[in-house]
Amino acid sequence: MLNINESNVCAILDKIIAHELAGVNRYTHYALTVYGLERLSLVNYFKTHATESLDHALKAGELMTGLNGHPSLKTSDVNETHQHDLASIIAESIEHETKAAKMYHELLNEVKEKSVYLEDYARTMIGSEEQHVLEMRKIAKR
Repeated sequence: MLNINESNVCAILDKIIAHELAGVNRYTHYALTVYGLERLSLVNYFKTHATESLDHALKAGELMTGLNGHPSLKTSDVNETHQHDLASIIAESIEHETKAAKMYHELLNEVKEKSVYLEDYARTMIGSEEQHVLEMRKIAKR
């Protein structure tokens, strides 16, 4: 790794971990509270996203500890809107995924042309988050 600032990279990764752990809470909550005809198909969809958010947090944490960082125990705030209709849940989810993509873009900008491995990781994660947004936009269409 050429001249990466490990401290800066770890700070970004810590924000990512906190955000992804908030995603675990968010998507678990949605799996429990989604109602209506959509419930049958969306419970597993949100459970899968909760599991994926945990996987993303673990991957970021493994990178962070590999760079001599120490993940905090923080999670990002998850605002409870008490709106459990599908349109509200999907809008909140799109906002969450878009924010995650921005964090991975921040990581990419920090490691670009300094670490092929970290750059590839950041690009892969951006792609994953953008794919989620596209899927959710399709769900939101009526």
